[in-house]
Amino acid sequence: MDLSMVEEAGGGADQQYRVLSLGRALDLLEIVARKGKEGGRLTDLSHDLGLSKASTFAILQTLLSRGYVADIGKGSTRRYRLGMALARLGDLAISNVSLADVALPVLRDLTDELGLTSRLAILDDGYAVVVGRIDAPGAIKFDAALGRRELPHCSAVGKALLAALPKAEATAILRRLELSRRTPHTIVARGELLKELSRSAERGYAVDNEEDHEGVACVGACVFDRSGHAAGAISVTGLKSRDWEARQKTLAAGVMRAAARISQQLGAVSRPHYPEGTTEA
Repeated sequence: MDLSMVEEAGGGADQQYRVLSLGRALDLLEIVARKGKEGGRLTDLSHDLGLSKASTFAILQTLLSRGYVADIGKGSTRRYRLGMALARLGDLAISNVSLADVALPVLRDLTDELGLTSRLAILDDGYAVVVGRIDAPGAIKFDAALGRRELPHCSAVGKALLAALPKAEATAILRRLELSRRTPHTIVARGELLKELSRSAERGYAVDNEEDHEGVACVGACVFDRSGHAAGAISVTGLKSRDWEARQKTLAAGVMRAAARISQQLGAVSRPHYPEGTTEA
């Protein structure tokens, strides 16, 4: 086979080169994964796969020999579950994934969709640090230098990151940092801010309502990794117009969809449960 022809064919022609037996093996791995730590019997696995027991058994033995499947028990009680070779591959895959590399293409789509500047930030020693930004074409360029530490209490990304922390950690950060009043709208009372973080956690997004710069508003959401911990947060930023409040839910929905896409690519299975907030100062 001329592989150059395969590469030139593109995505539309790739299906004709797929290996059916390999596809069935991968389908079987998915089925075994759904059986959980108890594993699945050959009879059940072959039924779910839609193949004979003999064919399913042959695939299982191949996967077993490579460590992608492990077996438990003997004879009729023998069950199959995922093997540790997958954990090794998973660790290697994660080590090759950069948060910015994953997030920036999604942020480009988000900026195209909403027409607003989008940002990616991580939490560093309690501060929000912007590590990626996509500017909206023709829009005002906001003062958001990459790598600069920002106080987390007055930005959407900062609030989103704090809201994803256990309440004890978030409270400790807020007690340690000086909560300066950036604008007349900035929340500086710790008790009120903790209530705001609880609201952000409950609805899944955070809001900066002219709290860092007057006339500028943001909506942000957290991004999670495969362990369910916050890997970072994204946001969209724009001038606060008269229709901003009416647009907020639409913007939030777009930001949360983008955050979910990034989280999925980082290995998150579903949206994690945010830690319960607190009203204690």
